[in-house]
Amino acid sequence: MRKLIIFLVLVFTIPVLATEKEENTSVDICIYGGTSAGVMAAYTATKAGKKVLIIEPGNRLGGLTSGGLGQTDIGNKYVVTGLALDFYRNLGKHYGNLENWIFEPKVALAVFKEYIENANIEVVYQHQLQSVKKEGLNIKEISVADQEGKEINIKAKMFMDCTYEGDLMAKAGVSYIVGREDNKVYNETLNGVQFRKKHQFPDGIDPYQIKGNPSSGLLWGINNDELKPNGTGDKKLQAYNFRITLSNDPSNIVKINKPDNYDPKKYELLIRQKEVQPWKGLNDVFIWSLMPNHKTDINNRNGMSTDMIGANWDYPEADYQKRMSIIKAHEDYTKGLLYFVGNDLRIPEFIRKEMQQWGYPKDEYLETNHWSPQLYIREARRMISDVVMTQHHCQGRDIVKDDIAYAAYTMDSHNCDRLVVNGMVKNEGNVEVGGFLPFPISYRSIVPKKSEVNNLLVPVCLSASHIAFGSIRMEPVFMVMAQSAAVAACLAIDKNIGIQEVNVDDIKNTLKSNPKADFRKPDIISQVSDQSTVEVKGDWRNLELKGYGKYHLESEHNKAGDYVKFSFDPKSSPGKYKAYYYYPKSETDAKNISLELFNGKEVKPLQLKLGEVEILGQTSSTWVEIGEFDFVFTAKPYLKIVTDGKKGKVPANAILLVPTE
Repeated sequence: MRKLIIFLVLVFTIPVLATEKEENTSVDICIYGGTSAGVMAAYTATKAGKKVLIIEPGNRLGGLTSGGLGQTDIGNKYVVTGLALDFYRNLGKHYGNLENWIFEPKVALAVFKEYIENANIEVVYQHQLQSVKKEGLNIKEISVADQEGKEINIKAKMFMDCTYEGDLMAKAGVSYIVGREDNKVYNETLNGVQFRKKHQFPDGIDPYQIKGNPSSGLLWGINNDELKPNGTGDKKLQAYNFRITLSNDPSNIVKINKPDNYDPKKYELLIRQKEVQPWKGLNDVFIWSLMPNHKTDINNRNGMSTDMIGANWDYPEADYQKRMSIIKAHEDYTKGLLYFVGNDLRIPEFIRKEMQQWGYPKDEYLETNHWSPQLYIREARRMISDVVMTQHHCQGRDIVKDDIAYAAYTMDSHNCDRLVVNGMVKNEGNVEVGGFLPFPISYRSIVPKKSEVNNLLVPVCLSASHIAFGSIRMEPVFMVMAQSAAVAACLAIDKNIGIQEVNVDDIKNTLKSNPKADFRKPDIISQVSDQSTVEVKGDWRNLELKGYGKYHLESEHNKAGDYVKFSFDPKSSPGKYKAYYYYPKSETDAKNISLELFNGKEVKPLQLKLGEVEILGQTSSTWVEIGEFDFVFTAKPYLKIVTDGKKGKVPANAILLVPTE
């Protein structure tokens, strides 16, 4: 009888224990990673009628966009479309503008949460990927678990990896690379080791604990390795850092106190750097960008700053616990640097006083003691697919035809190593090369090889070389690619085909007809790249995106009476719209330009004072409001940009109409 009782107890308790440790769920699309890309993808797919689940390994939506990078890196905002643009418009509403590209973390988080709540999307936080089950080339199920080991098994028709790390991609058996390719791999010139002058130490900085004595050992943060020839491939990564949010509002400050594991020896290199380059201000060591409401977005600058060079090499392939220790090390280093600059007596008094005006903001990151939980994972794994975006795509030598987004930033890499060169400490890896037009990103670069997985999309850790990824890896571009990926996933489900079989023209047509994913009254844009809506008279310089036609016009000699005429789709819905002029500012522009507007009822002469336009942040362009007008599109309205023969060039790119009713 006793044996029978034990048997019955085991039979009836083991399944109960299993159900306490496991859950099972089934959705159309499972998105791993609640980054900005993950939110945009989830909203798009949900509004298309799909059941979507976001698994976020951490505890906050929005990734870096809500984690401190409020000084948007994009270069040319013209390429930001669809929901990504809608996001910056929603930020604009908060601040009373058309768009805001500079914003507080908490405001970005609130906008992301609005998308989630509006679409009623389920988000599971603090669960990390454990395993992936495949049948042939199809991912059937993934398993995620929280810190207590409770698992959720998720079946889905389509999966998306929207993490910065590419964990789902890797566990699904997709080819990828970590580190820098040798220049010879793709016949590039900017990949691999790059020893350059930007963000560099001046000559003469001694690397040894006792100056001039190599036997005393290297100072903290210097790698005991030799400099390889430029272009040499390796597994090293560009440095990570935190985009630091501080406040100088006395009513909103938490004092910068001595952090965990503080060690002033970590900052000895800064002291030696400033012996050669004396302090002038905090901007000597930090890119100290001001944000709304007395806050900052602080980034790395010069030889030693917020980048913890070399401390991230193990991060991409590390398990979750190891990653947390790497993130904590970066946090300790960064908080220690702020404390050091504000308190160490070797720092000039005027710098310490300047630093002490700032503190952690009381109204940000409440759940993590006012410190961002998002380390800037600039680069981790990168997929290797049928198309690898390279330096040649960035610089227009190779043009893809299956474009689903555009990139518009310089080829940008932070330093990857810090070592001794000719007896001096030097950084290595920084690249900042631009001078090219926005370039298209291939659909094939966000889907795995057909021979590997047929129901996974990877819009963040996409297929790109190290240096091309440095241009693509901007948050607005991730959002655009993620929306395209979500449309592709929906099309694949509806047609019961593999993700590689989706017709890119179908993606484009869907996005064109419903760019905001929920059929709100669309903006109307007329741009020089669409030659059917533009008429040109006179001598205008024509800048072209190779293979894609006109991209930008500007008056060559500013002869009076020349014009670029922008027309609008006569099928557009009539009503009130605010009109905007797209302005890529440069120092040689005319201070004022003349416009002629026909709204379908009357012709109106207008003036824009471009000399008064201020463009904040790292972007190079903005939309300038012309005014609000009642348009009748069946009457073929237009807006002309007219030259008047006065000094300065007149740019012509696009006219935007935004509905106000």
